[in-house]
Amino acid sequence: MAGNQTTLLLPTPVRTAIERLNERGFEAYAVGGCVRDSLLGKEPKDWDVTVSSTPDETKEVFSDCRIIETGVKHGTVTVLLCGEPLELTTYRLDGDYLDNRHPSSVSFTRSLEDDLARRDFTVNAMAYHPARGIVDLYGGRDDLAKKLIRAVGDPNKRFDEDGLRILRALRFASVLGFSIEEATDRAIHEKKDLLCNISPERIREEFCKLLLGVSAKEILLDYSDVLSVFLPEIAPAVGFDQKSVYHCYDVYRHMVEAVAVSKPDLVTRLVLYFHDIGKPSTFYEDERGGHFRDHAPRGAEIVEKILLRLRFPNDTVERVTNLVYRHDTPIPPTEKSVKRLMQKFSDEDIDRLMEIKRCDRLAHAEGHREPVESLTAIPELVKKIREDAACFNLSGLAVKGGDLIAIGIPEGPEVGILLNDLLEKVIDGELPNDKSALLTYLQTKR
Repeated sequence: MAGNQTTLLLPTPVRTAIERLNERGFEAYAVGGCVRDSLLGKEPKDWDVTVSSTPDETKEVFSDCRIIETGVKHGTVTVLLCGEPLELTTYRLDGDYLDNRHPSSVSFTRSLEDDLARRDFTVNAMAYHPARGIVDLYGGRDDLAKKLIRAVGDPNKRFDEDGLRILRALRFASVLGFSIEEATDRAIHEKKDLLCNISPERIREEFCKLLLGVSAKEILLDYSDVLSVFLPEIAPAVGFDQKSVYHCYDVYRHMVEAVAVSKPDLVTRLVLYFHDIGKPSTFYEDERGGHFRDHAPRGAEIVEKILLRLRFPNDTVERVTNLVYRHDTPIPPTEKSVKRLMQKFSDEDIDRLMEIKRCDRLAHAEGHREPVESLTAIPELVKKIREDAACFNLSGLAVKGGDLIAIGIPEGPEVGILLNDLLEKVIDGELPNDKSALLTYLQTKR
């Protein structure tokens, strides 16, 4: 089999595995994403090796190594080489995909060509051998040069086999900054309902990577119909005219434009992508134009349901929901308001909230944007409050529940009520955060 003589730098475990298998008469190639990333000048996160040996033959070749057999049914033997796990997978042919996700059977083959033919996209269907170079049967290198995502063979068949490939195509295009080839693009739109067969966890994983990609804006805009299959809540926002001089975009475009100018932080981008999702259901119009009363609380309700459905971690659900709820709340740059903000958010999430407000403002119509420069005052006040060790929550209050009980206040709900009252007065500057002063105040009030 002829190959291109490009030289890729293989990690020691990969080169060792290939050499061992070759010495025993078997073929072995680095394959898939590691070859793609190497050709793009990126350091691969994972290295996969495809081999002509059966799992039993592979285990025999590496009988002196620790072997993990969890993937043997599908041809994968994990070998611990040089202290690192390496997956060695037998060339294989997939049976029929009866559930649009998994092959009903897997059979082994001695043909690399057969193995590459079953892969999803041309840029992922290249193999590499140190002596034989690149094996590229489907034009993957040309598509890398053209920055194209193209299905191997018939895209309709590829997506019928595995509906997740639809979202993987969008993810690769977003992360790599590529376009999607015409026939593959057409099939994505035509076959989008296959995503209904995919588990929420896999949807979540691909969607999050897509959202963090360099071309997230283009993909989110061009494939909103596809994303709506598993995010039906975004459909009402697409094309929804805000009827406001403050907005030059429809609701969906506004959210995507905000994503496009944000830092690539997952929580921040999730908030921005959904921050105005409550607008269509809260819209009303009068002589001054369109309005969206209480759209943020409504959006928080919608987002919570979405994130729970896609089985996001509870911490992420809570952070994103709270930030959506408060994304539109004015925050005066005063110590009082910032202390109250610090009661509700970590410093990290306050920084996120400022980034969300910045991006939200930048996605408004020019000439009607609030200045983003004013937002820097809030993190500066947070820093000052921290440096001054100023009190902003009950843990920093100079008195505790036991102190109140000691001066005759009965144990029970009243203790908590009084502590919160003292905290509010300290934050408002009505009382100093001093134990004696606080207890004196309570005694004079009783």
